[in-house]
Amino acid sequence: MPNYVVIYHANESAMEQMSGATPEQMAEGMKPWMDWAAKCGDGLVDMGTPLGGGQRLSQSGSAASDKGVVGYSILQAENMDAAKALLAGHPHLGWNVGCDIEVHESFAIPM
Repeated sequence: MPNYVVIYHANESAMEQMSGATPEQMAEGMKPWMDWAAKCGDGLVDMGTPLGGGQRLSQSGSAASDKGVVGYSILQAENMDAAKALLAGHPHLGWNVGCDIEVHESFAIPM
């Protein structure tokens, strides 16, 4: 069964909102994520982690990433539609107006 890499995006105002949160507020904010994880069951291969401080690398050097990537997860599903169904009602989508999710199928490297 294929894996799907889920990329979470948020704008700067969403990130500023989180930066001022207390540990108690962060724990409370994680409850909907834990509910989503439970709903996914075995379809959630890796809950992932928050991400930050991304760098864009090129032949000419590096610069701060402007993609707004704030986290990832890895799902396992029969197909893209099934992966998208696991993401239906995801709490990230309701967190802030500037939040969205990308999902990409992970392909095996031919050897």
